[in-house]
Amino acid sequence: MHHIEVTDTSIKDIGKASVISPLINGDGTSHQSFIEDKDRVLVNIHLDEIEADLKKKGPLPTFELAGPRRKIYFDPSKLRCALVTCGGLCPGLNDIIRSIVLELYHHYGVRTIYGMRYGLQGFIPKYGHDVMDLDAAAVAGILDRGGSILGSSRGPQEIGEIVDCLERMNIGILFMIGGDGTLRAAVAIADEILKRKLKISVVGIPKTIDNDIYMISRSFGFETAVDVSTQAIIGAHNEAAGYPNGIGLIKLMGRHSGFIAATAALAQQDVNFVLIPEVDFDLDGPNGFLAALEKRLTHRGHAVIVVAEGAGQKFFENATGETDESGNIRLNDIGIFLKNTMANFLKSKNMEVNIKYIDPSYMIRSLPANANDSVFCGFLGRNAVHAGMTGKTKVVIGRWNNHFVHIPMEAATSRRKQVSPTGELWSAVMETTGQVPMKNPK
Repeated sequence: MHHIEVTDTSIKDIGKASVISPLINGDGTSHQSFIEDKDRVLVNIHLDEIEADLKKKGPLPTFELAGPRRKIYFDPSKLRCALVTCGGLCPGLNDIIRSIVLELYHHYGVRTIYGMRYGLQGFIPKYGHDVMDLDAAAVAGILDRGGSILGSSRGPQEIGEIVDCLERMNIGILFMIGGDGTLRAAVAIADEILKRKLKISVVGIPKTIDNDIYMISRSFGFETAVDVSTQAIIGAHNEAAGYPNGIGLIKLMGRHSGFIAATAALAQQDVNFVLIPEVDFDLDGPNGFLAALEKRLTHRGHAVIVVAEGAGQKFFENATGETDESGNIRLNDIGIFLKNTMANFLKSKNMEVNIKYIDPSYMIRSLPANANDSVFCGFLGRNAVHAGMTGKTKVVIGRWNNHFVHIPMEAATSRRKQVSPTGELWSAVMETTGQVPMKNPK
């Protein structure tokens, strides 16, 4: 673990919570245990990190514990809520929607819940997207369906217009389910709301199949992605073993972070090479990837390679620097590039070529969540509702040191989480695959 520097972990609220929670019965009893704002979780837990934090002036860095509070800000009978899913699809989106709706509807008694269609476009009048009325019946059978019942879209929309729409619709809590870009938009929306002195709470649920949001130790959909990726690895291994010089090449998600590629290689230990954005490698030369591949094929007759989509971008000299609607750099296709490069290399060595290329990305993204992810989504959704009902804003629900906590949006969007080339995960990959650093001496 490396020491996490956090300057401010306080969570903003839109007003004093003075309404007794409907989770408390008339006689003052409840089946629920309640959380106080003073209940907190340490950010750093290793002894040397804590000692370093103690040497600084002020309290130890901690996160507020997520969960229900005895007093809430909103009167549920008058409250209107809105949900939106943004960016790429990810297993678990419908699970999150369902858990938010059921918690609001059954436990807090909120009767007006709107689903905004097709991401942030749903707030903008010119697109003309209808809103979806959400209640227990509307979310009844959605867990078995992948994708998002609300649909999604990429790209920024005018922040002022979004807040105008929230005002017109009398929304009290906005739940935004999305990745890095969405959470940055959520910060801008919350700031505009505060500037206008409106009483609207903005709660984020971090969505990243790549598991690359900072301060979020685990993101929903990641386990499902690893699960399905292992199926692709089994297929690639069987294909590779079935032919002379058989190569199974799998391209997995991971624009900037190789968590899926690394974890899938550990889960299904048939992989010989893992290529991720965080660990540089050369193609040519005595220590390069192609020399290592030739050695592997000579000794074992087949090879399985997992590559993250963001790996090896340095090999594309004609990189345009173009971005997509969400502001992400458009990546060149490392999978097709590697396939062609390996084929040409083997031909130049007069070796037989049998490469099977698998790219399961879109299949993985749109599948329903597996059991573990589904349970995890339930906790995220319910805790998002508890935070919103209490009037907290600019808050993201995350898992940290085995607890669900409130993370300030600015902290979660301050940088990107990546695989450490000297950390436990990558060391395990090196040990499991037998891979060595594929870099030539300068």
